[in-house]
Amino acid sequence: MTMQSDAFRGYNGIFSTNRSSMLERIFDAWGDMRASSRRLIAEKPSEGRLVFMVLLSDLVFFLSWCIKTVVAPMSSAADLIPIEISIWLVFALMARTAFMYMFSFVVFAVAKLFKGQGSWYKTRICVFWAALVSAPFGFIAALVTVSMYGLEDYMPVFKEEWISLPPYWLGLIPFIWFISAGISEAHKFKNSSPVFMVMTLLSLVGLLGVFYVRANGAF
Repeated sequence: MTMQSDAFRGYNGIFSTNRSSMLERIFDAWGDMRASSRRLIAEKPSEGRLVFMVLLSDLVFFLSWCIKTVVAPMSSAADLIPIEISIWLVFALMARTAFMYMFSFVVFAVAKLFKGQGSWYKTRICVFWAALVSAPFGFIAALVTVSMYGLEDYMPVFKEEWISLPPYWLGLIPFIWFISAGISEAHKFKNSSPVFMVMTLLSLVGLLGVFYVRANGAF
C-alpha cells in the first residue's frame, strides 16, 4: 500500500506541485484558460513535465483518430482516408511531440511580431497545456462519429459529407481556442479574440492546403 501511494504521489508530482489533481486542473482550465495558464507559468514547470503533458495529449489524439478512421470510419470519409491509415497514425503519434515543439516556436515568433512579451518557454507551457486541455474534446468528437457510423444504415442523412465530415475536425475548435487564450496570457495580449481569429484563419488555410494537395494526388 505504501509503495502504491508513493508511486501515485510521484506520478502526480510530475504534473503538479500542489494538491490539485490533473482532472481538477483541466476542468479549471475549461472555465478560465488564461487564469489556469497564468498559474502554470508561475510554477515554472520543468521540461520533463511539459513533455509529459504533450505525451498525454498525443495518446488521446492517437486514440481519437483510431476510432474515427479505423474503428468506425464514416462512409463519406472513406475516400479521404488513406489505405495505409495505421502507418499514418503511428507516424503521427511518433512525430506529434516534435511537431508541437516546432508549432510552439512558430507561435512564439508570430506573437513577437505583434509585440508579444512572452518567451518561447512560456509559449511552450501554454501550447502544451492547451493541447492536453483540449484533448478530451477530440475524443468526444470521435465518440460522435461512432454514433453516426452506427446509425448510417437507419438514417442515410449521416452519409452526407456536410454532416459526417465536421465531427472529424470539431476537436480543432477547442484546441485553437485554448491555445489562443494561453498565448494571450503568455504574451500579455489584452484580448484573446483577435488571436483566436488569426489562428482560425491560419488553420483553415492549412486544412484547405492539405485537401488541395491530396486532391492533386500528393498522398
